[in-house]
Amino acid sequence: MESLRHSARSPVATSAHEGDLYFFHVVASSETLTAASRELGCSLPVVSKRLSALERRLEVRLVQRGARRLTLTSEGALYAARLAAILEQIRALEDTVSDKAGELYGTVVVEATLGIGRAHIAPLLGEFAAAHPGVHVRMQSSALPLRRREFDVAVHVGTPPDSTLRMRRLARNRRVPCAAPSYLAERGTPGRIEDLADHDCIVLREKESDFALWRFGDEDHPRHVRVDGSLSSNDGDVVTAWALEGRGVIMRSEWQVQPHFDRGELVHVLPHVPTPAADVYALLEGDGHVPRRVSALIEHLVQRLPERLDDAR
Repeated sequence: MESLRHSARSPVATSAHEGDLYFFHVVASSETLTAASRELGCSLPVVSKRLSALERRLEVRLVQRGARRLTLTSEGALYAARLAAILEQIRALEDTVSDKAGELYGTVVVEATLGIGRAHIAPLLGEFAAAHPGVHVRMQSSALPLRRREFDVAVHVGTPPDSTLRMRRLARNRRVPCAAPSYLAERGTPGRIEDLADHDCIVLREKESDFALWRFGDEDHPRHVRVDGSLSSNDGDVVTAWALEGRGVIMRSEWQVQPHFDRGELVHVLPHVPTPAADVYALLEGDGHVPRRVSALIEHLVQRLPERLDDAR
């Protein structure tokens, strides 16, 4: 018979009712029942049957049926919120009573944006997993906004979108405008930020920010210009490739374009105009206990990420 797989993130269930706690926590944290079945390592019919059995035992409807996305009832939302608090307390208790000098264990889910995730975070996670074989690291790359409850650590470039999240700076960084020499030879080199309005600017469409508004200056003297162009993408590598082909001006992180500056493939546009900091942060939920494995991973990123970025510059 197919059974539910217990994740390393969950407490070990000692009864059917305790198993239901983790089961519904996963269901409530998933966008669909299909996604929940993947997380639990079982088929969709098994999840549906288990959910129905839980609802019968509680004598209440927890999930709205028929919706394309999983929607909790008011009772389901209350149950899920209380469950999250209970599971967090269990994880904190297990971490407190365990040997502080002992081996790290469990799962860490890391979310990172596409560019820095592929180039730097993934290799560093590989290093960490090799050093701590008891930890399973799962990385999720996305250009979409952070999805709450679906990560233990999120690596984010720039100002965090949610002020309730705790943050730890991993490395310093700025975004800078740049273009290929061939483009500047044909269209001219901007001398003021206002000149960018007359140029083909390739826009990176990421997160929920006003991506066509390029910011300059600092906190005390902010400036901005709205740019336009015929090309845009949510993939930073695509945007950079277009710039290398001479198709327009881009605004990209210093760590990513510095190698192209060194090889003469791109030119820093408006180098005399400062740009706001876009530092790299590790983000965590705003409250609650931080497991040792998560703290250790963040420390690894704090130590190693600046070295990698400096090497890339």
